[in-house]
Amino acid sequence: MRRSNSSVVFAAAALLAGCALKSPPPQNEIRQEALGDMAVSNPWKAAATSSAAVQDNWLATFEDSQLDALAAEGVARNPDLRVAAIRVEQAAGYVNLAKASLRPTVGIIGTGGIKLSDLSSALTGIIALVSWELDLWGRLRYGEQAAQATYAATQADLEFARQSLAATIARSWFTATETLLQQQIAEDMVRAAQELVTLAADRQRVGVGNEQDVALARANLGTQQDSLRQARFAHEQSVRALELLLGRYPAAELKARLDLAKLPDAAPAGLPLEMLERRPDLIAAERRVAAAFNRAGEAKMARLPRVNLTGNIGYISSDILELKQDYDNPSAGVGAKLQAPLYTGGALDAQVEIRTSEQKEAVAQYARTALRAIGDVESALAAAQALAERETLLQQVLAENRRALTLTQSAYRVGRQDLRSVQQQQLSVHAARIVLLRVQSEQLTQRVNLHLALGGSFETGRIAPPR
Repeated sequence: MRRSNSSVVFAAAALLAGCALKSPPPQNEIRQEALGDMAVSNPWKAAATSSAAVQDNWLATFEDSQLDALAAEGVARNPDLRVAAIRVEQAAGYVNLAKASLRPTVGIIGTGGIKLSDLSSALTGIIALVSWELDLWGRLRYGEQAAQATYAATQADLEFARQSLAATIARSWFTATETLLQQQIAEDMVRAAQELVTLAADRQRVGVGNEQDVALARANLGTQQDSLRQARFAHEQSVRALELLLGRYPAAELKARLDLAKLPDAAPAGLPLEMLERRPDLIAAERRVAAAFNRAGEAKMARLPRVNLTGNIGYISSDILELKQDYDNPSAGVGAKLQAPLYTGGALDAQVEIRTSEQKEAVAQYARTALRAIGDVESALAAAQALAERETLLQQVLAENRRALTLTQSAYRVGRQDLRSVQQQQLSVHAARIVLLRVQSEQLTQRVNLHLALGGSFETGRIAPPR
């Protein structure tokens, strides 16, 4: 009897071990299949950069404590980020559900009642039932690993959403400052236009000017006042957009900086290969390839037979029916159930084809994400270089325009230039200041874009998304 029990135990252990699962393709194989022979171990092409490792905590390099506080507020309160966090919770639940399928299920069935007559109750008792599907071929384990890979992908999605939100808040903060400075430039132009109206009226009064100059000066003042109103509206809208990102009511009450943040020193960009291994959205895409691989394995194993072990133990009694003389209470039993698909109309084969196609799609999605990521970095590097060159030129343009305005104003006061020349030169100075401001603001934006594209975290102490 002991030898028979031991044989059963060893047989059960062998069945529980089941077939070994095939592992999903490693990252280098996914990258090879997705990108082919694309060189990703060479330096970036758009600009010369340091190949040192990408650093985290890039938000602190702007040395703006208010920006740091806004990013923290947005991460804590942004509703889109809360949705991403809930999806992680859901994915964790599916992992637990998949793990549960690998374990036995235990249930209880009871029967009985209150006796109201001699024939009111035939049987009373309770039975405990146990059922356990043996994962002989790995179908359930494939499903559990697919759920784990999907969970890792949603965690990486959440991390990339956090980084994207911090980058968007930083860009919006710089835009709010830019529009405020544009508003200040528009206010300067209104004051200059008012001075021209006064000057034109004074010249008419002493007989040097005429009514046409006064009318032109007043028309110019109205134009500049309209530009100021547009600048104020643009600033209010930029602040409202930022407040929405922070989860606040969009009341346009947030106070922007009175000057642009200083552009940090050039950041190390590492190599394209390192970026592909670091960016959370690429980690998510890689994990989805693994999930699709395991779903395909699950579908293939679903075509094979299933074996369920069953067991029960219970106690049954009756005041009416006579149980068999050899029936013992409590009673117990064990058994097995075999379920093998013979004909399903091609449904199982179709499911394998669908899962295999989904795996191909996941690889294609990885390729698309990787190419977009490489393009993001190259574009940010190229933009930074072009903007730096433009800033140098625009500084010179603004200086020359200001010098020309001073000379034109002096000539107008002594009657050697007309009012139109002064107005035209003021507009030139105004336009040069606006263009320079936009370029300086865009430099900050492109620096943020570069950090996001490289995959460095905006803070320290973050745990890398699981693979």
